[in-house]
Amino acid sequence: MSELDRIDIRILRLLQSDGRLTNAEIANQVHISPATCHRRIQRLFEQGYITGVRALVAPATVGLGALVMVGVVLDRSTPESFSEFEKAVVKMKEVLDCNLVAGDFDYLLKIRVRDMMDFNSLHGRQLISLPGVRQIRTFFVMKEVKENQPLPF
Repeated sequence: MSELDRIDIRILRLLQSDGRLTNAEIANQVHISPATCHRRIQRLFEQGYITGVRALVAPATVGLGALVMVGVVLDRSTPESFSEFEKAVVKMKEVLDCNLVAGDFDYLLKIRVRDMMDFNSLHGRQLISLPGVRQIRTFFVMKEVKENQPLPF
């Protein structure tokens, strides 16, 4: 990857704040031509600085008002057990994020469901039967204070 210059950084910041900006609007705000802007954005995609563009949907409006954080401890800490767990959890549409972490848990999952009953069903159907799971600790989010913020660069 090449170094980012100040124009690249400004483009990235603009796209983080509003992914719907047109190429012409971005070019105008960073004071370059639309053609140059287009080439720079294409390069940012090709070099992996931008991995995608998508809409942020308000969860409650689509019936997914409950956010649950789940700490998972596996019974073994081996590459094979981690791999098996990860392959299974990737297939679960309710899991928004899955991170291997240091500390009290092996993994921290971010899960969206309708409500507590929906989570209870998911827990009984899938979570406790994930490969290698020894312990699950569940935390229902009472208030989302800060989420999906732009990267601080």
